[in-house]
Amino acid sequence: MRTVICITLALTGPAIAEDDSVGRLNPEEMTIGRILEDVESGETDMATCAAGYLITKSGRHVEARKLFERCADAGYTGAMTWMSQLDDNGLGAPENPDAAADWDLRAAEAGDPVGMYNYGLDLMRGRGRTQDMEAGRRLVDRAAEAGLPVARRLRAASYDLDEVTPDADNWKYAPGF
Repeated sequence: MRTVICITLALTGPAIAEDDSVGRLNPEEMTIGRILEDVESGETDMATCAAGYLITKSGRHVEARKLFERCADAGYTGAMTWMSQLDDNGLGAPENPDAAADWDLRAAEAGDPVGMYNYGLDLMRGRGRTQDMEAGRRLVDRAAEAGLPVARRLRAASYDLDEVTPDADNWKYAPGF
């Protein structure tokens, strides 16, 4: 009986990843560690880039920044939007409204309605850019015409920024004089 138990335990023990001359055996799959390894090796497919959401929501902002930056460089506009959010809120690096607006502009120029909307807000608020209400409204209009519901909502509210800004964020957008 003891022999059977020992053999069973030996056969059912945890699988351990090993490197060997034919490649890596039993690599991690579907883990944050694996995703970060893939990003380090230059992989930036849609699933890898989308996993950045989970990584940043888990509080690993430095790692999320690395992932989103590589994905943004590969052309994923959602990653540009996330880089803006991280820079705007000082997550994984110091708060940087100018860099956040740069990311929003990049996404807008790539044709992304969320980027257009966000950059429009940057211009309307004068956050990270010189305030330009007219240019900001034009971008919000483009995002609304592309079907973005929050842009339509802002336009319907006559561009009243309080319509789309939580009260908790008012301090951030107040004039700095």
